[in-house]
Amino acid sequence: MKNLRLKLLVLFALITSVIYAKEYHVSVKGNNINDGTKKSPLSTISAAANLAMPGDTVIVHAGIYREQIAPPRGGNSDSERIVYEAAPGESVEIKGSEIIKNWKKLENDTWEVRISNSFFGKFNPYSDLIHGDWFSPTPRDRKYHTGAVYLNNNWLMEAAKKEEVMAPADEKNQLWWAEVDSTNTTIRAQFKNVDPNKETVEINVRQTIFYPDKPFINFITLRGFIMEHAATNWAPPTAEQMGLVGTHWSRGWIIENNTIQYSKCVGIALGKYGDKWDNNNTQSAEGYVGTINRALTFGWNKGTIGGHIVRNNTIAYCEQAGIVGSMGCSFSTIQGNTIHDIHIRRLFGGAEMAGIKFHGAIDVQIMNNHIYKTCLGVWLDWMAQGVQVKNNLMHDNSRGIFLEVDHGPMLVSNNILLSKSNLLMNSSGAAFVHNIFGGKIDVIAYDARLTPYHKPHSTFVAALHDNPGGDLQFINNLFVNGGDASQYSKSLLPVVFDGNVYTKGSVRAIGTKDQKRFGEMNKNAKEQMKNYNEQDATERNAVIKNDFDASVSLSQKSKEMYMEISFDKNWLAQKRKLVTTELLGKVIIPNLPFENTDGSGVKINTDYFGKKRNVANPSPSPFEIVKSGKQTFKVWPK
Repeated sequence: MKNLRLKLLVLFALITSVIYAKEYHVSVKGNNINDGTKKSPLSTISAAANLAMPGDTVIVHAGIYREQIAPPRGGNSDSERIVYEAAPGESVEIKGSEIIKNWKKLENDTWEVRISNSFFGKFNPYSDLIHGDWFSPTPRDRKYHTGAVYLNNNWLMEAAKKEEVMAPADEKNQLWWAEVDSTNTTIRAQFKNVDPNKETVEINVRQTIFYPDKPFINFITLRGFIMEHAATNWAPPTAEQMGLVGTHWSRGWIIENNTIQYSKCVGIALGKYGDKWDNNNTQSAEGYVGTINRALTFGWNKGTIGGHIVRNNTIAYCEQAGIVGSMGCSFSTIQGNTIHDIHIRRLFGGAEMAGIKFHGAIDVQIMNNHIYKTCLGVWLDWMAQGVQVKNNLMHDNSRGIFLEVDHGPMLVSNNILLSKSNLLMNSSGAAFVHNIFGGKIDVIAYDARLTPYHKPHSTFVAALHDNPGGDLQFINNLFVNGGDASQYSKSLLPVVFDGNVYTKGSVRAIGTKDQKRFGEMNKNAKEQMKNYNEQDATERNAVIKNDFDASVSLSQKSKEMYMEISFDKNWLAQKRKLVTTELLGKVIIPNLPFENTDGSGVKINTDYFGKKRNVANPSPSPFEIVKSGKQTFKVWPK
């Protein structure tokens, strides 16, 4: 009887929420004194956000909206969200910039505009300097502002000094420079062979585009927008992480089917809240441990933080990271995104740049993404545990994947890795299964930092541990072109190679000698290293075909990516086992098994395309091999 009453109450609550859910419409032809119906729309998204309650939907119609939205509330649950979406079939742009006219020609290709400081309100990107832990301007005294100038939606680069912007312009590298006095902001910019008053010239005005101004704004959906031009600051793991779009230490967002581009630092931020410790004596391993402890006190757990879905977005032209997240990324799924042109302009330096840069990637899934033309594709730094990086296409990155001071378990499977450097490894506890490696694997043999591992499927810290290299498995991979695993010939913890195929141009990890590289070494490092004995890698069931050219190449037709590769069906004569939780065993330091994020057992029984594998004898590589010879696959979109 009690169960029946409870079910009836739940049903009543659901029916009531549906009955009372509202739609608010926004149009560039609307007015904020309207009631927000389709016939009487509002004119700004912010006005609709102020009205929307859990269960409501904000529908935005075609046009350009220049505003910064700080949603004051979120939904109550996954089934009672606040949804913001572009009207079906309509193009909706939200910009953090404003169009600027009244440019005056100075000399060469340089033009100048003077803007009253009141134009910017409380935030002026041209007096706001990029700063934060692990930010490294080059040279050290160089100043970078969060502002930017765009000519026909292509951004110009900030000059170091006024003299540079007065010189004749390089068409591929046009510059801007700004100074702010007590009343005006003066911007000088190079416009090669164009009159900026006859073109579209925009400048950053707003710090973010969609970002709550307080934490715990949960269960928001953001869908179908073009969002660009944000004056975001550097987002280190020890401070508040703002993006052009950001969740601000919340739970359960869905960010999908958007184009997010031209953010000075970060596209999407799934990260940390701000407090008095931001960038305050926290730039060290010990400092970040303190940050983690404070985050645990401030609600970092599975029921409160993370669990976001970021899918089917295009994220580009960000100078720090496409997606960043310190701890707030935990339990999230990053799926189906195209991420490109990240830290390509090299405007500044630091230690937080990547297509995806996560700290605390606990039970995170990074899958089915296309990541290219980045400084580093995926960087999982500290506390990657239960993470799965699978079925991704990654190419033409300066480096593909970096695993830093993690203890695992981490599963990297069914990926196409075709950058010249595939991996930088400064972690233990990983399994690399059914990947194509077309580049070098760089190895850091030991790092003395004491970094956390956690209770299974939890943010609760079990202990801190140093970082010996090894405790890795490479199973059923295909090494092609420059695939080079030689730096794992010796390591402090066991490294096992099983069922791999080595073709022309690849280098095995057996019998080679390399100079050892080390990470951060403190005064205790030598003593700590005495706990380990260097050991040779083990290799089993290898197929070595140094005379076989796999001839791997990628080509693009329109927005589709095609891969050409040569296979030999005879590779299947070497029997291989299906990769499962039981086969992989437990990682050494946390003593945990490889599991799915829901705690179920792992079974790599599908390939890159999601097709069923031959479980009795799965093929090496991300693909099931059905015939020999040269073959072409459409590898993106799937």
